[in-house]
Amino acid sequence: MLKEGDKAPSFNMATNTGEKVSLSKLKGKKVVLYFYPRDDTPGCTKEACGFRDDFSKYKRAGAVVIGVSKDSVESHQKFIDKYDLNFTLASDDGTVCEKYDAWRMKSMYGKEYMGIGRSTFLIDTKGKINKIWPKVKVDGHVEEVLKAVKECP
Repeated sequence: MLKEGDKAPSFNMATNTGEKVSLSKLKGKKVVLYFYPRDDTPGCTKEACGFRDDFSKYKRAGAVVIGVSKDSVESHQKFIDKYDLNFTLASDDGTVCEKYDAWRMKSMYGKEYMGIGRSTFLIDTKGKINKIWPKVKVDGHVEEVLKAVKECP
């Protein structure tokens, strides 16, 4: 299990722009890395639109926002176009989800299955995990993360 203060695991993922995003290229920036189950579903859309609406505040606080799911880059682009999202969505093959403990047992209607657990990581400018939200509730989350970004070195 990752803990606050740990070195953030490296990543290199394809994005909706066709480019790759990696932690090493983001050194010196605060990174909000949020994991979500699926594009264009109610909770995921609400969370993404929250980050969209406050994106300029994140940018002013020196942070980049990256949403991560196992959806394809094409699916991400449709999601971005539909909701006018203004930040990067990365497509993971499961490797990064596992490194960040976001791939876990879930339960719905009495059935257990493996899936992405909604979680967020704030990585500081030196590449260390500043804050972890392991089980995100969408309401109020974007504001809570922004407060932490403003306090993050």
